[in-house]
Amino acid sequence: MTERFVNNIRTRATAIRLVGSNASPEWTVRVQGAEVLDAVKLIVSPDTPVRDVKQAAMAELLPDVDAIELYVVKLRGIEIHDESESLKDAGAADGSILLVMSRKRRPVQ
Repeated sequence: MTERFVNNIRTRATAIRLVGSNASPEWTVRVQGAEVLDAVKLIVSPDTPVRDVKQAAMAELLPDVDAIELYVVKLRGIEIHDESESLKDAGAADGSILLVMSRKRRPVQ
């Protein structure tokens, strides 16, 4: 399987695998952390819940954050309100970019 370019640029070398090696189909998504200006690749299935993707990405990108419910996941700039739904049902696809960011952003001064 050839990975999409968007999932290879400026991400950490190793991908986080949330599915078994025999899962089919297998998607690679990019999750960016707004507060840390960093990104990780996750190997998931279309049925992986958004919540699981958020938890795995935050464990890597923002390990000191205890209250992950204060962070939201956005897809194409729109918040995914029901994090229990699957990536596929949320509108994601193979190669999608998800953004994890604090619900309450501080204004730039």
